[in-house]
Amino acid sequence: MLEGAQAGLSWITILRKREAYRRAFAGFSAERVARFTAADVGRLLADPGIVRNRAKIEAAIGNARGVLALREEFGSFGAFLWGFAGGAPRTNRWQRAADVPAETAASRALSRELTRRGFRFFGPVIAYAFMQATGLVNDHLTSCFRHAEIAAQSPILAM
Repeated sequence: MLEGAQAGLSWITILRKREAYRRAFAGFSAERVARFTAADVGRLLADPGIVRNRAKIEAAIGNARGVLALREEFGSFGAFLWGFAGGAPRTNRWQRAADVPAETAASRALSRELTRRGFRFFGPVIAYAFMQATGLVNDHLTSCFRHAEIAAQSPILAM
């Protein structure tokens, strides 16, 4: 949800609004957000704590419904996602921040498939940021203490 809200905006803007999003969007519960109605859209459009963009709000609700459909089809949203990472996190070995790509073939494939399934505000760059944030991809620089720590962890397969 936050990835879609960030589209076209700076990350710091969204990060500063994260708690307001958590409150406004039912703790990020896909089950609850999927049941939002037109009245909820109106409530959200009046909430100064979030980005009041109708298209992004409606996309968040539609995407929550899409997550539930993917859970039904694949057993979990995670099972669907891990298919785009080959079943295990990809650990890259970037030396410089400039080496980290904004998108990859996997993020383009994920974006295409989610778009085909009706998801919105989930282009290949957002898809790659999502893959990084959820642990499908470890893009910590090799000089970062988190690189080896993350690489040694077992993947979280259930989402």
